Amino acid sequence: MIYTTINLLTSNLLNSMKSVIDRYNKSKIEQQQLLNPASEVKFWQREAAVLRQELHALQETHRRQIMGEQLNGLSVNELNNLENQLEISLRGVRMKKEQMLTHEIQELSQKRNLIHLENVELSRKVQRIHQENVELYKKAYTTNGFAHRELVVADDESHTQIRLQLSQPDHSDYETPPRGSE
Repeated sequence: MIYTTINLLTSNLLNSMKSVIDRYNKSKIEQQQLLNPASEVKFWQREAAVLRQELHALQETHRRQIMGEQLNGLSVNELNNLENQLEISLRGVRMKKEQMLTHEIQELSQKRNLIHLENVELSRKVQRIHQENVELYKKAYTTNGFAHRELVVADDESHTQIRLQLSQPDHSDYETPPRGSE
């Protein structure tokens, strides 16, 4: 599967190398006649440029074949090998994606747990503050001389509501003159 694709690329590369060696031998004969170091540098620069172009062409052909293009001229065996290579690559991509999603789920779960703990702590603080407020209201109405007639605390889901009612001071605490003595 992968080996066939590699063998195909290796075969193409070997053909390119043979071509380079042939050109080298031909050029070497010419070089021996000229014995010019500057021309030898130019020769190797040209050869390097040619090899880069051939490598780029091979890579582009391979890329296109993986993308499903330029499949003409491939044998059934080569197509099977290409298909197997793609399936292996796809499995690798899926495994990486699954790992990333699992990691992200774990991070989000940890964040959720932290937020839940923070929410519980804030809820406890709200309850303490609510209890303190109720106690303060009770103290405020009993220390000001008012009779504490009703202190209603109603809890609902959205917020805590405290409803207070005032009443007039109890007259029994004050002395009143008798009515019939005038």
